[in-house]
Amino acid sequence: MKKVSLNDVIRLDYNVVEKEIEGFLAGILKDTKARGYVIGLSGGVDSSVSVTLAAKAVGKDRVLGLIMPDHEVTPEVDINDAKDIVNLLGIKMQIIDITPIIKTFISSLPIYEGEGSDRLPVGNLRVRTRMSLLYYYANKYNYLVLGTTDRSEWYIGYFTKYGDGAVDIEPIIILYKSQVRRLGVKLGLPERIALKPSSPRMWPGHTAESELGVSYNDVDTVLYALHDLGLEPEDIPEATGLEMEVVRKVLELEKKSRHKRSPPLQLGLEVIKRAMERERS
Repeated sequence: MKKVSLNDVIRLDYNVVEKEIEGFLAGILKDTKARGYVIGLSGGVDSSVSVTLAAKAVGKDRVLGLIMPDHEVTPEVDINDAKDIVNLLGIKMQIIDITPIIKTFISSLPIYEGEGSDRLPVGNLRVRTRMSLLYYYANKYNYLVLGTTDRSEWYIGYFTKYGDGAVDIEPIIILYKSQVRRLGVKLGLPERIALKPSSPRMWPGHTAESELGVSYNDVDTVLYALHDLGLEPEDIPEATGLEMEVVRKVLELEKKSRHKRSPPLQLGLEVIKRAMERERS
């Protein structure tokens, strides 16, 4: 059996990828008659690559970056990294401290049991608050909300439903996390940002890989073997050298998050048709 490694995943012509994404971004603005893009900047690799591609595609004056820290959970280094990307590209920027917004939400909740037991819902609340602010500016300026979800996050559901998953366009969703990092380096992003450990900073000390229980390199290798090469799950350990437990973990993440990639569950229209027939018969 052919061996598969992370090197196979990252072997791309990144010039082609960059050109295609930039053409896509420029074309969408032309088709929709929108005036530009607004994006949330976290100081991480995904948002940094996405905003760089947008600025190159449509011009720095048509891109607005929102930096939206919650000082309860957002480290200063992430804020500074986001500012550095803004300065590097010369795009427009707004900094909005969402700390008081989240505190107001929490103080208004009839049932709140503290950051410990309510860590996940409050973390998702932070992400959805940022989404609301992004759409405020999108509506105000006739901009589109630029997404930052990569292919790895999409498959394993590592995004907040109606939070960072609620956007108008996803430019890097065709790229696995490891590919986004290589593209970031190619685009000239500082390595401390391109190679920074991923974290949505939903709670203090939060990192993606510690929550997932598996590294993104392993996630990418498994997903590539499964979706790009069409290998059966039971064959992936032999091809990749990864433990079956790792493969099962990735498959479980993908299965559990299926609802995030689907429209809201609903009854079929045949229910209404049957009701009409019964009423009229």
